[in-house]
Order: sequence, then structure tokens, then C-alpha cells
Amino acid sequence: MPNLIEPKLISGNANMPLAEAVAKRMSMHRGINVGLVDARVERFNDGEIFVEVYENVRGEDMFIIQPTSNPANDNLMELLIISDALRRSSADRITAVIPYFGYARQDRRSKARTPITAKLVANMLVEAGIERILTLDLHATQIQGFFDIPVDNLYASPVFALDAMHHFKGQMEEVMVVSPDVGGVARARDLAQRIGAPLSIVDKRRGKPGEVAEMTVIGDVKDRVCLIVDDIVDTAGTLCKAAEVLMEHGAKEVHSYITHGVLSGPAIERIGNSVMKHLVITDTIEPTDAVKACEQIRIVPTAPMFAQAILNTWNGTSVSSLFDHKTLQPIYENMYTGS
Repeated sequence: MPNLIEPKLISGNANMPLAEAVAKRMSMHRGINVGLVDARVERFNDGEIFVEVYENVRGEDMFIIQPTSNPANDNLMELLIISDALRRSSADRITAVIPYFGYARQDRRSKARTPITAKLVANMLVEAGIERILTLDLHATQIQGFFDIPVDNLYASPVFALDAMHHFKGQMEEVMVVSPDVGGVARARDLAQRIGAPLSIVDKRRGKPGEVAEMTVIGDVKDRVCLIVDDIVDTAGTLCKAAEVLMEHGAKEVHSYITHGVLSGPAIERIGNSVMKHLVITDTIEPTDAVKACEQIRIVPTAPMFAQAILNTWNGTSVSSLFDHKTLQPIYENMYTGS
């Protein structure tokens, strides 16, 4: 147990409801009131970001809760500037809790003369004084290697497993997990193994960037309740097309479990008009009013998992224990009792 009295939380503007939910959940765990550190994160008229921390943080174990979602650049700069403010205020350790790690899709050079922006962001975070990263479902797990500091990458699949076993109780023998592309097979296989379901793959071929020319289903999905699993849903074009192809191949129902609901552009309209019965996402990105109003979208909270991960990081116990859905079940007891 460290000498520090309590972990302290601070948040930028990216997802304040999630930060407050994490603080509330930690209060339940600790039996004392854990609130967000009093600070202001504001902008000058020209868009420059200004941070002022009103509480003493000298020698404290600080956790900054800030996804780098849309607007990605503003939220990233908020995270960097908050970290710099804490470092210059003599915080003992600074951990960045980044529920959604923006720029993760730029993890390699896909063409000549293109950047590896995920590595650039990693360098910036370390330079700002961050000493540990806590995130969820990195788009590419090798991004952990871009950092020379510890990175704890949590997984949504244990929570999705609890959700699936709860909502499809009594028909689990009909469930089939589907990867929407070959690259996501490992993620889909993980969920399939947790719930004891078979695995299928939708193989897609692109005619040109942004357009899918052909989709082929690998595996028999006839009369199956198909669960498409992925880490990011952006414009939802490929996801909705995959759902159509599965129904054309005889699927009974199609649901989707996607960790990060970016949901930009025409995504909500496409989902509302799609054959999918439900799209399940987490709250790593603050949902808009349109997302909340969409009947097909259901949001699973991540605050219980992040609260426990922060406490485990602070007191030096295992974070990887949260990879097991049986460990998470008592943490999510109010949602999935009897699942």
C-alpha cells in the first residue's frame, strides 16, 4: 500500500458524465466521498486552452479522466495541458485514464509519406509528464509498445459477455459471434469463447477507399442470433451492410457489440434504418442527444470497471484480473444479477 492517502481524480471536458460516474463508483468502493479535483478548463477567445487547478495536489496520486474523442485535437490538448499543470504542481504520479484513445487508427504507415500518429501522440503524452496509461480496447494492441511507460489496456469483452448472457438467456444455443472483418477475428473469438458460442467472419473487399464492393460470410449463420463484435463504429456504413448480408444468409436476428461509439456523419440515420435489432456500445465517448434518442442503441457503462482499475492501480494490485468476466460480475451486480 502506498503512503499516499487517497487517489485523486481530475477531468477535462471530453466526457464529464463518465468522470463523475467513476468518482461516484469509487466513493461506493472506498466508503468515503471521492470527488473530482476542483479545476477549470477553459478557452481563450482564440481557442487556446487554459487550465487552473484550485486544490493542492503536491505529492498526490493523480488520475486524469479524458478520452481523446471528437473534437480529438481539443481533447488531446486538454489532456496534455492538465498533465503539465499537475506536474508543475508537484503531483507525485500522473496516470492518464483515456477511455477512448484517439488517433489509434493511425498505428502504421499504410502508404508512402504518411505519419504514424499514434506514436506521435504517445510521445506527447510522455513528454507532458504522464507516467502511466489506462485505456480500453486499443484499436491495435501493439500501440502499447509505442510507450516507454506502463500501459494497461482493458477489454470490453468481459462486460459484453455479461450483457450477452443476460439479454440472450434461454437462447444462447442460437447465438453466433461474428467478426465484421478478418482483422477483428481475435476480438470476436475472445467474446465467443467467453459465452461458449461459435464464430463466423464477414470477409469484405473494398472497391475503393470508403466503399465495400463485396462481402462474403464465412460460416453458417442460418437461424442464428448473430452478434457482430468490433472496437469502433464510425459512420456505420460497413456495420449496417454486414448486418444486411447476415440477414440475407438466413440469420434470425443481428445485434452488434461495439466498444467505442464514434458515430459520426450519417451513422445514427443508418442505424435507425438498418436491419440490426440493437447496437450495444459503451460510454467511453459521451453520447450525443441523437445517440440517446436512437431506440436501437443501448449504452453499457464503463465506470464500474474504470473505478476498480483505478483503485487497483493505486493500491498496487492486479489490473489484469479485470480481464475475467467472472471478476467483473460482482462489480456489475446491479445490471446483470442472475445472468
